[in-house]
Parts: sequence; structure tokens; C-alpha cells
Amino acid sequence: MANENEHRSVRVLCPSLVLHKNDPGLQWLIGSPFLPPLTVVSTVKCIHADSLSPDYYKESEDLRTLLPKGFDVAGALIVAKSDIEKNAAKAIDFACRLRKLLCGGGESDDQEALGAVADSETGEVHFFASKSVNSTGFERVDSVVYEDHPEKYLWERGCLLRCELPIKLPIYYHVDNSTDVENIFQRATEAVIAKLKDPKVVYVVESVGKTSAEVRQPVIIRGAEMDFSIGFSHIMLSKEGGQESDAKLVLCGHFCMNDKPGSPVYAAEDSDKIQVSVLVNNSEKSPKSAAPAADYFPALEETRFLTVEFKLEMLSYATKDLPLMFAVSKLIVPGLVDQLNVMKNSISPSLLAQHPQLRPYHFTPPGVLHPVTIIYELNYGETELKQVEFRKSLHLRLGLPFDRPLLRIANALNLFTTDGARSVQKGSSLLKDVHIGIPSSGVSGGTVSLVQGSYEYCHYMQDAFNDSGWGCAYRSLQTIISWFRFQHYTSIEVPSHREIQQALVEIGDKDPSFVGSREWIGAIELSFVLDKLLGVSCKVINVRSGAELPEKCRELALHFESQGTPIMIGGGVLAYTLLGVDYNEVSGDCAFLILDPHYTGNDEHKKIVNGGWCGWKKAVDSKGRNFFLHDKFYNLLLPQRPDMV
Repeated sequence: MANENEHRSVRVLCPSLVLHKNDPGLQWLIGSPFLPPLTVVSTVKCIHADSLSPDYYKESEDLRTLLPKGFDVAGALIVAKSDIEKNAAKAIDFACRLRKLLCGGGESDDQEALGAVADSETGEVHFFASKSVNSTGFERVDSVVYEDHPEKYLWERGCLLRCELPIKLPIYYHVDNSTDVENIFQRATEAVIAKLKDPKVVYVVESVGKTSAEVRQPVIIRGAEMDFSIGFSHIMLSKEGGQESDAKLVLCGHFCMNDKPGSPVYAAEDSDKIQVSVLVNNSEKSPKSAAPAADYFPALEETRFLTVEFKLEMLSYATKDLPLMFAVSKLIVPGLVDQLNVMKNSISPSLLAQHPQLRPYHFTPPGVLHPVTIIYELNYGETELKQVEFRKSLHLRLGLPFDRPLLRIANALNLFTTDGARSVQKGSSLLKDVHIGIPSSGVSGGTVSLVQGSYEYCHYMQDAFNDSGWGCAYRSLQTIISWFRFQHYTSIEVPSHREIQQALVEIGDKDPSFVGSREWIGAIELSFVLDKLLGVSCKVINVRSGAELPEKCRELALHFESQGTPIMIGGGVLAYTLLGVDYNEVSGDCAFLILDPHYTGNDEHKKIVNGGWCGWKKAVDSKGRNFFLHDKFYNLLLPQRPDMV
């Protein structure tokens, strides 16, 4: 046993293994049957539990929807102060019970289960593993590999499969016996599930987002050809060189192109994508021709007609060496069935009332390597309490912060479009995120703290509007508001100079004659506009001289780490947008990442960076020149993230 243990190791891909420090709770470790055993891809919190006793049914229902097919529960992690081995045994038992419920049978019996215990004081994680669900023993695994490039590890090996299936269910029920409508609805959905495995059903598999030179011919898989009884263990044996007939099957890699040189894969958005469409052959060959016929069955009681619509859209993960037929039968079809059942259970209690309008959306929140699928009810607005509480529970489960709207519909992925090409975000054509890829600051041993998220570079003379000499603060404000738009805190358009002026007049800060003028504004005016248009509060830092700005670097670094919003710096007649700081706490050396709104040229990234319009600026450069003037005071406007999800 000892020799065997020496060769066993846990591979951790997720950036953060412990989601909630100092929380004596339970987390599920997520892996994949297609990756090496004991690989942890992500971790999610168990939110349906009482004193470390999980509600397995509720957890399985949530995870069945949340996780794409191709990922499963590989183990569990408990945050505790003591009794490491005792808690490890509990974690393994919890994981085995949940996995068995998710599989609906014994398919997971041959898989190892992980048990991890995180010390709530030191954060150290101890790993243990069992040989199978039925095993009562477990052993410590001391070899742990933390992958340096987890996205590359995951997505160079695998791809995304997606299937969208709209369904309309006609429901007839007797007015005097409306209580039976749920049973009728149940039978109708069961008929749809049975249809997915019907020999007449055809699955068309094709590549997505490839050029005409790369495109492969679609592959047609017939339901009659698939064996739905085959389990994952048989699939893995086939991949390792089992039966000769399996080796001849078309693999998912047939549609993958990212294994070519020059095709880096860093996230799900960059991965190879495969589209699966479901078609039903309702026509049958007949030995003789016949005229169309219709049967008429009169209703014996007063009857009502009801149509229930579903829009299924599921994603799954598969490695490129997985046969397509297995991917369809073991990932696509079960994924559609699970999603249909979840929606059916939500709709069923209110069939005759205003039943929920349910729609699945896919997200890749920060820190999660794979997409997650969330079914939202569209009858509610996103700001209504029911939706807010639902999103909070999702943030808790995924370990996401509670001060940013990461899971709103506006954040949803649109990896696939109807024409097979990757979607392109509509809107402004201004340059985004111009600081990415610029040279280093030159601060030795410093810590870089940067803006979090995307923004647009707004500067003089854009939109055919001449604001040279007076509009720099307006442009800085536009950049800040674009940041709030891109992070989906607001849906308002970036305001023009006139709209900014009008807002200041409406709140009583300026006289009506201010609208249409060329008067300067400063940090205080910007804070008023952000509060009025976005409901965003701001913190203001005042310094008496530009010489004092380096003393504020620690405070500015904390802002970028906690809030991550762009900062407006106003001093004298100039305004800049601050995107980050590089600060060495020991030496005090620092640099400021400045986005300069005074640029008047074309939106050419190379020209902007080479000209120093976006770059690191030291308070005193190598020639002894001061970037910030010593005889001017400065106000720094630090917009705060709204406390919302």
C-alpha cells in the first residue's frame, strides 16, 4: 500500500481551494472522469447543510444544473481546527453519497474519492483518498501538484459541446378536473425524454467558429446507433485501447483546431466548440402511397388547451479523445434530461397560473475555470428581492464577492451564435483596456495593483467633438462610467459633455447657463454626476501639493485591490485617469499608471502607448522632472463599488 501511495498525487487546478476561510463548512471538490484521477478542477460550497450534515437531494438538484456535464464531484473539503483524519473520513463519505445520487446508480463505484481537510487557522490542506465508494478505508496523499497554467491544462485537453433544444408541450385538460393537469404535464415531459432516445432521433454534430478552410463536415449520429446503457468506466477502457470497433469511432478532436501551433487556449471562451443539434425524423418509408388521414376524437367534457414552452441550452466538457457517440449519449442527452426535469419541477406547481418563464444562461465568473449554468426566471426583474437572494446564494456557493454583479444576465456568455461564429459585443468602437501589455514601471521590488475589469479610453476630440483644452475631466468621467457599464453595474449610455453638464444643473450645482459651455469641472463635480446617474458614492483624497502624491500610494494600492475602479486625478487645469500603482513599501519607490485624456490623435493602440499617453509615470523621472506639479493641489476621486450582486 505504501509503494502505491508514493505514485498517487492530487493535482489542483483551481486558483483558490478554500473559498471561505475561517468557515467551518463543507465544500465539494469538482473533477472530471476524463482527467487523471484526483484532479480538482474547481470547488463549490455546500449551501444546503445543517451542522455539517448535507441535504444530498437539494445539493444534487443544484449541482445537476450548475455544473456542465463532463464535470462531477471528485471529493469534499472540510474546514476544521482539529481531528484531521476523522474529518477526512467524513468528507469522503459525504462525497461518495452525493456522487452516487448525482449518477443515479453505481457508475461511480470504481472512482476514487477525495477527502480534504483545511486547517482553519493556518490554511494548510491535508488530502486523503479512498479506492472506491464501497471502500471503508482511506489513506493520506502527500504529493500535491498545484498547476501553474490551469486554464491551459484544462482546455488544451478538452472542448465544449453545446446543445440548444426549444420544446413546446401542448397540454389538454378537463375544466372540471384541473387537478389532474400536473399528471398530464408529467407524462408529456416523460414522453419528450423517451423521444431523445428514440431510434428516429438524429444528432447532427458540427464545429463552431471555424473558417471555411478549417471546417469539417458534420457528423450524423442516429439514436439507433447509441447504447445508452454503457457507463463511463467502459468509455475510459475504450479510450485506453479496448475494443477495435470503439477505436474506429469519430472523436471529439475531429472538430478541434486549437491543438495547432499558434492557437493558445487560456479559458473556456478560447476553447474548441462543438454544436450538437437534435432532429427528429417523423416520416417513414411506406411500401405504398396513401392519402393523408386525420382522426377526430371529440372531447366528452369541457376542455382547455395550454402550451408550455421550454428552451433548453446545455454545455458539456469532453476531452478531445472521447468518441462523439459517447459524448452525445453520456453527456448531451443526460444534460438535456436533467435541465428539462429541473424546469418541469419549477413549472409544475403553477401550471394554471402565471408559470415561470425559465431560461438557462452560462457564466465564467472569476476564479472558476469552467462555465457554470444558471436557470433564471424571467418573470422577475433582476433587482427584485427574489432574484437578488438567489444570486447571493450562487455567490456564496462559488466563493464570489458580494459587492459586484458577476452573475447578472448581462454577464452571460454567448459562445455560440446561430451562424456558428463567436459573438462580438455590440456597442462602442473605442479602444478598451489600453494598459494591457505596456512596459513595466521600473520600480524595483514593487507590488503592482491595477484596475479590475474593462474600460474604454476616452480622450480629447472623440465623437467629432472638440473639447481640447477644457474637457479632460469630462473624458476621465466617461472612462469611469464605461468601467461601470462593462462591469454591468449600470446599463446607461456613457454621457456626453452636455449630458454631464445637464446633470449638474438638475442637482442644483450649476446654473442653467452652464449647459453648452466650456467650463472645467473637477473631482467634486464628477462625484455629483456619478451619484446622480449611477448611484455610485465616491471617496475623495485631497493633497496640498503634487509632491505629496507618492505618500498616498499605499492607500491607492488598497483601493485597486478592494474596489478596482479607475481613479480620476485632478490638479490645477489638468485631469488624468489613474489605472494602477506600483509600490515598494520598503523603499517607498512608486509609479503611477496614467491614462491621459489629453490625447488628440487616432485610436491606434501602438501610437498611444509609444507616445506615453498610457503608461507608467514616476513622480520624478530620470531627468529630475516632476510629473505632478509641486505648486498645485490635487483631488483624487475614488469611485466605490455599489454593494450589489
